[in-house]
Amino acid sequence: MSRNDTICAVSTASGVGAIAVIRLSGMESHKIALHIFRKKNGNPLDINDIKANKAYFGEIFDPIPDDKPMVDEVLITFFKAPHSYTGEDSVEISCHGSVFVQQKIMELLCVRGCRLAEPGEFSKRAFIYDKMDLAQAEAVADLIASQNEAEHRIAVNQLKGGFSNELRALRAQLVDLTSLLELELDFSEEDVEFADRTKLYDLLGKAMTHIGKLSDSFRLGNAIKNGIPVAIVGETNTGKSTLLNAILGEDRAIVSDIAGTTRDTIEETFNIEGTLYRFIDTAGIRETSETIEKIGIERTFKKIAEADIVIGMVDGSKSMQAIVKAWKNIVSHVNILTQKLLLVINKSDLMDAATMFSLNDDYIYLMKSTYEKNIERNGGYMTDEYQYSITGRDLHDMINLMQFNYMSAKKAEDVEDLKKSISYATRTHKIDSNTVLVTNIRHFEALTHALESLRQVKNGMDNKLSADLLAQDLRQALYHIGSITGEVTNNEVLGNIFGRFCIGK
Repeated sequence: MSRNDTICAVSTASGVGAIAVIRLSGMESHKIALHIFRKKNGNPLDINDIKANKAYFGEIFDPIPDDKPMVDEVLITFFKAPHSYTGEDSVEISCHGSVFVQQKIMELLCVRGCRLAEPGEFSKRAFIYDKMDLAQAEAVADLIASQNEAEHRIAVNQLKGGFSNELRALRAQLVDLTSLLELELDFSEEDVEFADRTKLYDLLGKAMTHIGKLSDSFRLGNAIKNGIPVAIVGETNTGKSTLLNAILGEDRAIVSDIAGTTRDTIEETFNIEGTLYRFIDTAGIRETSETIEKIGIERTFKKIAEADIVIGMVDGSKSMQAIVKAWKNIVSHVNILTQKLLLVINKSDLMDAATMFSLNDDYIYLMKSTYEKNIERNGGYMTDEYQYSITGRDLHDMINLMQFNYMSAKKAEDVEDLKKSISYATRTHKIDSNTVLVTNIRHFEALTHALESLRQVKNGMDNKLSADLLAQDLRQALYHIGSITGEVTNNEVLGNIFGRFCIGK
């Protein structure tokens, strides 16, 4: 990319609209724009009279014909370097949304020295002129693509530099440490240690913990970006497809009394209280010899493992023993230490009060025993969120995290109550303006590589390796962290990142 040329593009969406915005950026942007702009009284605007960040009303005209015909009435705004989006002299022309008008203005600009901008080139120039780092530039694309409140908050925080600030602080610590280790190399013959190994262990531990938390946040960040996965599972004919249709408000899945109607998974996204969810209707769980249905059931178990939330549906019209058996079958495939479980008793209008009362006690016993088994299965490991004992109020809190609902999937009020339960189950996913989450696979991979390099440093220290080998692994960790913000990059990476942007951004 040449820093001496001037680029232009239509920045608004293609097609006809009330207005359109055309952007220019580059050393000649002011001069080129003034060649085709005149005030409403017909007089030209002198380049020396331009005031930055001020909009001027006037006309775009074609200067070639003798009568110099008007193309459109416009508002034109001039920005002076470095106080612009790109860091260069820039211009924005707000014209009417006619496709012909947009094309004509673009033609006039290109004839006078502009060239058409490449995808993401305005943001790329902003990165090159240090108006933002690479992570912030990628946040621009995420902000444009955001479709719900949670996505928007994550993108805004990253655009403001929340993620970048954490990485810079981490990188500064590692740079200091690397410098001390490399200083030792200059005095290797004197057997001097400038980097205290005890402090080095402490710093490494903090850095690895910090990077580990950022890496772990990718599961949630990616889920919020693409929709938190919610698997609707249960035996055949429990009303899973009816529930999906009721949540979406449309007949997306086929509903039938015939067992095994759903043979494959059906996925649809839906926004609840500002958070995007990806609902997955799955094949009914049962013993079957039918080949295609068996494949569908295998996919059901796969989707259960991938889901953040599992809605386990049982048929309330069946006996209490059958309901409890169905519960146990669902729960046996869920890790309640890492997944949220909502057990739903559908067709509750066909149940009697005595059965409901008995099921409450059975549910508490089932959750308690399942929780204990999950801890045992995980070698006694519990995530921070589930540091509960199995007694008293802690058990009550744990059970609340795995609530169950009586409902009839055909009743709108019951479906709304379930939506509230889903939102409550993801209350830890609420994103505020200071939340830092990793949503980009490139960032996740870089953090993973950086963490592996720091593990190599720790292993090297444990084995008393020389400072030069430790410094080499530290430099590798610094490289991976720096690649996120663009402190270390190459043209291929930049082309891949900005090539996914729209033309005018």
